[in-house]
Amino acid sequence: MNAIFADVPLFPERASTTAYQVDALFFFLCAVCGGMAVLVAALLLYFSFKYRRRGEDDRTPRITGNHRLEWFWTIAPLFVFVVMFVWGAKIYTSVSEPPPDAMEIFVIGKQWMWKFQYPGGERAIENLYVPVDQPIKLTLASEDVIHDFFVPAFRTKIDVIPGRYVQIWFRPTKVGEYHLFCSQYCGTNHSQMIGKVFVVERDDFRKYLDGRKATGSLADQGWQLFLKFQCNTCHSSNAEARAPVLEGLANNMVTLNNGKKVRADDGYLRESILNPEEKVVQGWQPIMPTYKGQANEEDIIKLLAYIKSLKPGQTPSRNENSSPPLDAPRVPPKEKIEPGDRKPPYQPEGQNGKP
Repeated sequence: MNAIFADVPLFPERASTTAYQVDALFFFLCAVCGGMAVLVAALLLYFSFKYRRRGEDDRTPRITGNHRLEWFWTIAPLFVFVVMFVWGAKIYTSVSEPPPDAMEIFVIGKQWMWKFQYPGGERAIENLYVPVDQPIKLTLASEDVIHDFFVPAFRTKIDVIPGRYVQIWFRPTKVGEYHLFCSQYCGTNHSQMIGKVFVVERDDFRKYLDGRKATGSLADQGWQLFLKFQCNTCHSSNAEARAPVLEGLANNMVTLNNGKKVRADDGYLRESILNPEEKVVQGWQPIMPTYKGQANEEDIIKLLAYIKSLKPGQTPSRNENSSPPLDAPRVPPKEKIEPGDRKPPYQPEGQNGKP
């Protein structure tokens, strides 16, 4: 029995930059709370002994209070709690804001497995491979119920909620194999929703991706879905366009028909595909049908990758109805449009003016 427990570490291995920050705060909280608990217990025992009743005639002295002592035990804990809050908020903010050079990997939680999609189109189930010393940004979604993505060695933990995207990032610091759990009860086989995170050298990571043999990048696969769902019927590059041109839309501010402004992030784009009437861009009519039930979370991720990759001149024309080979350049020919032939396309605010 002793040999079994000897192999179980008191704390999980620290294998990311976040782990050191979280542990430092955790030890500080334990020291402060533990120290106060010991102090309170010791004072309780001391006062119980010192002021115990010694006889029938022993009377409790009348204590009117000490203002200095009251100010001290009010201000001192407040200062300590502010330190805890600021320290915790700093860690939370750093984890929620990935660096610009972070590699984005999409994660889908489903009863009872984790599915991963890499930018190059490679897919994996249960096992996530990442390069060492590379910031990794995870964009997570759930297909059914609430899950929780938890890698103890990275101190990375976040609820994955149906109907929305959540993001978290980490930078692995040690090559190795680490446990991945779902730490939110999600159904009968919750305990089987496990996996591994493999941190490897960069050359080994490239070899791993080469071995997955993806059929085109996420953007290329999204392009095929864009044509399959006939999105170019409205979001086209010709005069008959009946919806905003999507070039340059991602992560820019848009003005809605009600006058409100929102950022076209992943959540907005996903909502526009599944519930297009919720937030209609100013100057356009709510004629787009919903693709709820037709496009699953994996399809939406591919469509988002395609939309975010669009550059000027890459929007398919209305009459393009088939997917060209994956190795063909993704720059469909643009029709000649005379002034006044069509409504001006959507222009992202802050770049080319207002819509």
